[in-house]
Amino acid sequence: MKFYGQAEQVSQRIVDAFRQPNRLPAALAPIFIRRKDDVPCRKWSWHNQLIAALCGTTDARGFRQWTEVKRNVKKGSKAIWILAPCVKNIKDKNARGEELERRVLFGFRGIPVFAVEDTEGEALPASDDRYDSWVRELPFLEVARAWGITVGTYSGGDATPLGYFRCGFGSQAVMLGVENLSTWAHEMVHAADHRLTNLKGEKWHREIVAELGGAVLLECLGMSQDSDLGGAFSYIEQYARDSGMDTVRACIQVLDPVCECVKLILDTAETTVAAAEPAELSAIA
Repeated sequence: MKFYGQAEQVSQRIVDAFRQPNRLPAALAPIFIRRKDDVPCRKWSWHNQLIAALCGTTDARGFRQWTEVKRNVKKGSKAIWILAPCVKNIKDKNARGEELERRVLFGFRGIPVFAVEDTEGEALPASDDRYDSWVRELPFLEVARAWGITVGTYSGGDATPLGYFRCGFGSQAVMLGVENLSTWAHEMVHAADHRLTNLKGEKWHREIVAELGGAVLLECLGMSQDSDLGGAFSYIEQYARDSGMDTVRACIQVLDPVCECVKLILDTAETTVAAAEPAELSAIA
């Protein structure tokens, strides 16, 4: 893998570009992922899809759902617990005395589901391979794998995050609701920041590190369009404004952690590629 420029130089170049935001390219529109495979968990809330991803699976179902596709849960398998909303209908009267019925959320209940890896039986229908193939081609996917991060996709939309990095249950996951590489790079910088600092610090600091770092990472690969500097500036500007800072000043303040995160990703990628080369050569021989 060839890297174009050093993290420090690229970071400074981007900060300099932010001094003239009117000359930045327009922000790229989010390209929402729309999975078409008939897997029940694709319809779950993104929170529950995250729980499944953190448990290392992209397909989890209840006993009955597995039975319907002629598969059985293996003896001794541990359940993954997701949360289902508890709602009830109540009747009220409006100002005119008319009776109205509305649904009220009064809590959540745990529901056990099981990963496909813990079932056996008939083969499942082919999944929507388009997005699985796209994930396999992501830059720095080998870094995510080296760090034990599960990478998956979910159907995105205006009411869901574009993507997220989370850790829990002894594992980590990056889930993507859009095909934009800038979102992927953003989440990978969050993952690097987690390894370096355990994501300590205020939210504005973490988010600006991730957004600026993601842009730097893609610029290092020569992927200037995908780095989406216009979108990065708008994102950073919002967090800087909320923290009472100028956008450029906020970027300068996080340059050191940005460069450390980018360097960790680039170094891990280089080490991973170097480790794979002897195995490939011996296989050819």
